[in-house]
Amino acid sequence: MIKDLYKEGYTQNRELSWLQFDMRCLNEAKDKTVPDIERLKFVEIYTSNLTEFFMVRVGSLYDMDKASVTKVDNKSGLSPKGQLNAIYPAAKRGLKKRDVIFEELRKRLARAGIEDIPVSECDKNEVKYLRKYFRRSIAPLLAPQIVDTHHPFPNLQFGTIYIAAVLKYAKRSVFAFVPVPTTLPAIISLPHKKKVRFVHTEDLIMSYAPEIFPDAQITEIMKISVARSAYVDADDDIFANILDYRKKMLRVLKERRKMNVTMLTFSKKPSDHLKKYLQSNLGITNREVFVCSVPMNLKYVYSLPSLLNDEQKEALTYPSYEPKLSPSLNYSRKIFPQIQKKDVLLSYPYESMEPFLQLLKESASDPNVVSIKITIYRLASHARLVDYLCLAAENGKEVDVLIELKARFDEQNNIDYSERLEDAGCNVIYGFEKYKVHSKICLITRVEKGKTTHAALLSTGNFNENTAKLYTDLAYMTSRPEIIDDAIAFFQNMAIGKLDGTYNELLVAPVSLKSSLLAMIDEQIAKGEEGYIFAKVNSVTDEEIIVKLKEASCAGVQITLLVRGICCLVPGVKGKTENIEVRQIVGRYLEHSRIYIFGKNEEEKMYISSADFMTRNTERRVEIACPLKDAACAARIHRMIDLYMADNTKVRVLFPTGRYHKIRDVEVPVSAQEMMMEKTAASNQSLPPAAVVQRPAAVVFDTTYKPKKKKKKKNDSD
Repeated sequence: MIKDLYKEGYTQNRELSWLQFDMRCLNEAKDKTVPDIERLKFVEIYTSNLTEFFMVRVGSLYDMDKASVTKVDNKSGLSPKGQLNAIYPAAKRGLKKRDVIFEELRKRLARAGIEDIPVSECDKNEVKYLRKYFRRSIAPLLAPQIVDTHHPFPNLQFGTIYIAAVLKYAKRSVFAFVPVPTTLPAIISLPHKKKVRFVHTEDLIMSYAPEIFPDAQITEIMKISVARSAYVDADDDIFANILDYRKKMLRVLKERRKMNVTMLTFSKKPSDHLKKYLQSNLGITNREVFVCSVPMNLKYVYSLPSLLNDEQKEALTYPSYEPKLSPSLNYSRKIFPQIQKKDVLLSYPYESMEPFLQLLKESASDPNVVSIKITIYRLASHARLVDYLCLAAENGKEVDVLIELKARFDEQNNIDYSERLEDAGCNVIYGFEKYKVHSKICLITRVEKGKTTHAALLSTGNFNENTAKLYTDLAYMTSRPEIIDDAIAFFQNMAIGKLDGTYNELLVAPVSLKSSLLAMIDEQIAKGEEGYIFAKVNSVTDEEIIVKLKEASCAGVQITLLVRGICCLVPGVKGKTENIEVRQIVGRYLEHSRIYIFGKNEEEKMYISSADFMTRNTERRVEIACPLKDAACAARIHRMIDLYMADNTKVRVLFPTGRYHKIRDVEVPVSAQEMMMEKTAASNQSLPPAAVVQRPAAVVFDTTYKPKKKKKKKNDSD
C-alpha cells in the first residue's frame, strides 16, 4: 500500500464524494424534464440519503472525534475532525438548496390543483373535518410529556418527529414534547370536489397544542427531529456474553437508540433558550443544529399519486411501467427443466422477478425437489419468497436459509423473518462474526429416478420483490456444472463457518474476490494499450484496487468505470489516471447492478457480482462474482453497456477536479434507462396465479374524504 496516498493527487475523500452523490439526486429534483411529483420524490431521496449518511458515516466519524482519534484518511489527508468540519457546512448548504427546491415544487403543484396547505389556511368545513379527525383518530394515540422533577428528559428517537414546546404555567415554565405517532399517515386529505388539498399530520398535531396542554400558555413551539449514530457493531465485546444471535441483534437495536446525536433539526429558528436546552441535554454544539422549512416527514410524496385523477397522473408522474416477463422462458411449462437446457439472464426492473419466484413456487410443491438453499440480505416487507420457502419446508424439503441479521436498518425485519422461517421448519443460520453475508445466491436440488439435477440463481441485488421494480439488477439462472459445483461448495462452507473455501469459477470474498480482481487487472496491464477494463459498481473506495487501476492507466490500459455513488478515484490526472473515465447515471431507477469486464473479444472475462470496489465488500463481507460464459447472456450485457455509454441526459462525467459535469451540446437526447424500457422484449405469455397467503389485517387510517350520504327519514313502511 502507498503511505499518504492523498499526496499522489488522484484520490478524494469518501464522505465528500457521498455528499456529491446526494447533491446529484437533489439536482434531479431541479430537472424540469422530470415530472413534478417525481421531482418531489428526489427531494425525499436526497433527504433520506443524507439522514442515513449522518447516522452511518458521520456517526462513525463523530465517535472517532469524541475519542480523539487523529489518524488521517489516506485518500484525502483529513482527520475525523477535519472531515466533520467539511461535512457539516456542505450538508447545511445542501439542505438550504433542498428547501428552495421544495418550495418551488409546492407552488408548481398548487397551480396544478395539488395544494399542500398550512392548517391555518383551511376553510370552515376543512377545520370542522380536521377537528373531528384529530379528536377521533389522533388524540387517543398521543403521549405528551413535560420535563420536570418527576418527568425526565425523553430519549428522543430517530425516525420520530416531536412537537417541542415551552409552556408557561402560573408559577413555572417547563419544556414539553409530543411525539408524532409513526402509525399515523403523513398527510390528511381534505374534502374538496375539484382539488387535491391536504395538510401534514405533524402540523395538525402542533396546531392542537393548546388542546393538548389546556392549562398552559405556549410561549414557543416547533417541530424537531434527531439523527443518531447507527455505528453499533454486533461483534463488539459488550455483546460477547449473548450467545443467541437474534437476542444479540435486538440488543444492538436497543443500544442504537442511545447513541450520539449527529443532527438536530428544527422546523424554524428556535430561541436561544430552547436551543441551548436541547443542546445541553443531547450533548451537541451549534455544528449539529439544522433549521429546515420542509415537512419533517417527506415519505408522503409516495402516496400522492393515489390522490390524483388520470389527467393529473399523466402530467405529474412518470408513465407507468410494468416489468416484463422474460421471453426466454415458456411459462406454461416448469421453469426448472428449462434452466437445465439454457442459461437465462433477467434484467430488473425492465424484466420481472416473477420467473424466479415462480421457480421457487414450483420447487416448493415439486415432490422431486429435495432441497433449497438461499442467502438473504434484504427482503420486501411482505415477501412471497418467504411464503414459498416456508411452504417448501412444510412439504418436507430441506430448506437452508442464511439470513444476515446485520443488514443495517433491516435488522428487525430479518429477525422477524428468521423466526417465521424457523417456525416453518427451515434451517436458519446467521452468518459470521466480523463478516456480513452480502452475496445473493440460491441453489435448488432435484432428484428423479436416481438422477440429481440442480438449478442456481446468482444475483447482483437482493431477493426483494419491491426493489426489483425500482433498482437495476441482474439475475443469472443456470445449471452449468462448474457453477453448480461451486454453489454446492459455497453452501457447504457457509454451513460449517469456513470462509476460506476453494472455488474454481466463482470469485468469493473474503478469500478470492479481491486477489482475483487484482490479478485480472495485472493481466490487462501486461497487454498495455491493448488492455481493457470496464466496471459498473455502486462505489469505488478500496485502496488496493484504486492503486492497481492507476497502474493500469499508466500502462495504457483503457478503463471505463460506471460508478453510481462514491468514487474515491479521480480520473484524468495527467501521468496517473488519464486513461480512466468515470461516469455516473442517476435516473428513474436506482443503478444497482455490478458488472466487471476484463479484456476484449475471445479473451474477455465477464462477471456479475454483489460486490462493489469497496474494502468492506472485498475484505469484510461474503460476496460472490459469477462468470457469464453464455454467449447470448454476455451479448445482452454488452448491449446494456452500449446504452449506458450512449446516455447523454442522465449521465455525469467525473473531471480531474473531483466534480461531475453534464454533457453539453446534446443534439439527440439519449437516456439509457428509457431506452432499456423501450427495447426490453416482453413475453406474450402470462404466469399462473400467485399463491395467496392470508395475513392479519393491518390497521389502516383512512384519510380519504368521503361525502356522507344523507340518511332517509324512517317511516312505518321501512
